[in-house]
Amino acid sequence: MFTDLQCEVVKFTATCPRGLEGLLARELQALGAIGLQEQPAAVHFCGSVALAYRCCLWSRLANRILMRLDQVRIGSAEDLYRAVATLPWEQHLQPSGNLWLHFSGTNREIRNSQFGAQKTKDAIVDRLRRQTGERPNIVKHHPDLTVALRLQRDKLDIAIDLSGDSLHKRGYRTQIGAAPLKENLAAALLLRARWPQIAAEGGALLDPMCGSGTILIEAALMAADIAPGLLRERFGFENWLNHQSDIWHTLRAEALQRRAVGLGKELPEIRGYDGDVRVLSAAEANIARAGLEGRVRVRCRPVVAFKVPSHKVVKPGLVLTNPPYGERLGEQEALRETYAELGRQLKGEFPGWQVGIFTGNPELGYSTGLRSHRHYQLYNGSIPSQLLLFQIHPLSERGKAADRACKLSAEAQMVANRLRKNLRTTGKWADRKGIDCYRLYDADLPEYSAAVDLYRTCGGTLYVHLQEYRPPVTIDEGKARNRLRDLLRAVQSVLDLPQANISIKERRRQSHKSGQTGGGQYQKHAEAGTALRVKEYGAELEVDLWRYLDTGLFLDHRPVRKYLRESASGKTFLNLFCYTASATVQAALGGCVQSTSVDMSRTYQSWAARNFRMNHLDPYRHQLVEADCLQWLASAQQNRKGQYDLIFLDPPTFSNSVKMHRVLDIHRDHVALIHQCMMLLAPGGRLVFSNNLRSFKMDGELGKTYRVKPLQLLDRDFHRNPRIHNVWELSTG
Repeated sequence: MFTDLQCEVVKFTATCPRGLEGLLARELQALGAIGLQEQPAAVHFCGSVALAYRCCLWSRLANRILMRLDQVRIGSAEDLYRAVATLPWEQHLQPSGNLWLHFSGTNREIRNSQFGAQKTKDAIVDRLRRQTGERPNIVKHHPDLTVALRLQRDKLDIAIDLSGDSLHKRGYRTQIGAAPLKENLAAALLLRARWPQIAAEGGALLDPMCGSGTILIEAALMAADIAPGLLRERFGFENWLNHQSDIWHTLRAEALQRRAVGLGKELPEIRGYDGDVRVLSAAEANIARAGLEGRVRVRCRPVVAFKVPSHKVVKPGLVLTNPPYGERLGEQEALRETYAELGRQLKGEFPGWQVGIFTGNPELGYSTGLRSHRHYQLYNGSIPSQLLLFQIHPLSERGKAADRACKLSAEAQMVANRLRKNLRTTGKWADRKGIDCYRLYDADLPEYSAAVDLYRTCGGTLYVHLQEYRPPVTIDEGKARNRLRDLLRAVQSVLDLPQANISIKERRRQSHKSGQTGGGQYQKHAEAGTALRVKEYGAELEVDLWRYLDTGLFLDHRPVRKYLRESASGKTFLNLFCYTASATVQAALGGCVQSTSVDMSRTYQSWAARNFRMNHLDPYRHQLVEADCLQWLASAQQNRKGQYDLIFLDPPTFSNSVKMHRVLDIHRDHVALIHQCMMLLAPGGRLVFSNNLRSFKMDGELGKTYRVKPLQLLDRDFHRNPRIHNVWELSTG
């Protein structure tokens, strides 16, 4: 399509984001480049100056186009100075013009890129001063000439940057949302997802989380054959002394003509959605600046309402999106349900469509419940990311697709075998005992370090809570992700569950109630997700597998709750650090006549109230108190002495919550806490004290004052982890 307008062959380098080298090489070849050589984040090629202009105007993937002036070997700073000073800079820059420098890399002698840039500047300035008697100004913004140098060991490449600003800055995006996707990366996603072919066949493009509209605009530029550089105000070559303005004007005129032809045709449906009306305002402004009003449309709509547009017949095409993926644990957990909801909408509303999800957290991609048939490793800035590609099969083909998805790798099959074995043993034990919620797997295979908990609802539906323990720093992150994927596939295969019934979480090994510290273990994680009702020894309890790191029901404390229930008949009961008060519910159903449950979290107090209502507990007899337990205990010494027959004390290991008036450290403070609780016991009363610190040791002095009895309260499903909690019973007798 292109013909060279200047025949001199020059060496160039096109830089790009990592992972795009192969795509960029093919693009440059289509533009007319020859002699292509790929290297990390760059492609070397040869061609004319006209080709370089064409690449600046038409490349959708490159960051910069560099014209190489020389490549030399240097050792010292003086070598650098001489190599730069020998080049005829007076042929490239007006002596009084504006100059800027990019210097990257070091060697044994030049250990600082800033120092390398300074020596380069000195060499160019001195050369021009000697040749002309004048010197250039050093200006960062809109210089007449930008010189780019790259030093790798002793090899120095010296080049002129023909681009100016990075080519990913097309000129249409003046407003951006949070964590924007660079334009050339968005273009790469579209190419990997075969958008040009889909568009040529009339297929639509939809983005359910479009943000400021970058994917949509890049898709429209491709579909309408619009050069991505047409909107840029300037390029780096325009004030270069050797600039061929006639060639440039011809190339630009050709691009404008092609744009007019492209926009004269009917484009495929290109539409975006987002739940945030503010970012849609930015998207609309960007679309207008790109000249695509009426060609690209956006609308405020949450993921849960994502459907094929109904205003006209839309041919199945491509759903491509870059959902948020969060860098912190709480953010990631909050997004799992978003991804799961996206998967549900795609499976229900988009049969026959292609789907691409670009994410820096592939685990979230798996939360969609879809099975990718291909993925590409890319980088979003410095973040390793993946483009996951899916095919949404028509309903008639889904059975075959499910059969293919069930084929497990050898590693996943090994995990599946262990899960089946545990179902034959632990599962049968739970069935005999009438236990609906239990731990099926707890890092049984060391390389698959996670816990798999089963929750069967009152209605009989099975759900899984999969908690991945944080892998050691010695384990490669990619390998850890693959292992989680194997475990997830094994769970789905063995239990025959849809992805929507599986909650996946990553967590550190830590005290299981330390979240009450305000440090974040029990922070809210997702707005969506249905709370479930489960049964335990006849009690109905609410659990939530999605919104919080823990579910509201600590399964390892099941026998502790049973013990309290069996001990509570006719007694008054106090539950400190009560969490969702499931222990109080069991005590009440066991016949306690009055109870008090204390926790400073309003969330847990509300949760506890729902548990009470589900079990028809009288709120006048069973009181919930929102308070700092330490303060409440201190004040209770004045008016509640001898009031309780049974106390359950299950404090966090450590707490520095802003809601507390002082820091709680269980090692340091357990003696004082126990003394205060014992003061509240009625004659013959008992204190059940529990904690989850594996290294915890009870102060020996307590045994001199009270009768201290260790309780072995651990069910079969936690025998692999016998130190998950410690429980003692203390009394004065």
